[in-house]
Amino acid sequence: MGLLKEFKEFAIKGNMVDMAVGIIIGGAFNSLVTSLVSDIVTPVISVFTGKVDFTNMFIALNGQSYATLEAAQAETAAIAYGQFITAIINFIIMAFVIFMIVRALNKLRREPEPAPVEAPHEKTCPFCKSTVDLDAARCPNCTSILSEELMELAKKELS
Repeated sequence: MGLLKEFKEFAIKGNMVDMAVGIIIGGAFNSLVTSLVSDIVTPVISVFTGKVDFTNMFIALNGQSYATLEAAQAETAAIAYGQFITAIINFIIMAFVIFMIVRALNKLRREPEPAPVEAPHEKTCPFCKSTVDLDAARCPNCTSILSEELMELAKKELS
């Protein structure tokens, strides 16, 4: 019974719910970014690269030459390094697009306005180190003179 209660508390606290919402949103975001990259960004890049297709770049392990990767894989094992290059390029494009989306979202966020800085209304007595009102001429704890003007007058009187 204790295990069931503990699981219920775990699920209700929001840990599982937050994780599930994150996974669902992540899946939707993944399909959005994948579509953006494959349907918009990649065709634009292919205009500048001359529609280079890496998918049929491979090495047949039996040493013979084949017209396509599928033909080579039907006869023997093949190292499909062109598909790996395509995957790397797609990853770089995807990472850059996600970076640009996050950067744009960060710019849209409003930065909180800094709280107004209050002028200090207290000071510290240099003699007893207690906190004193800023306008006080004498410290209420040690009765020391705190005002510069009164200090000058006191020095003149003592002289």
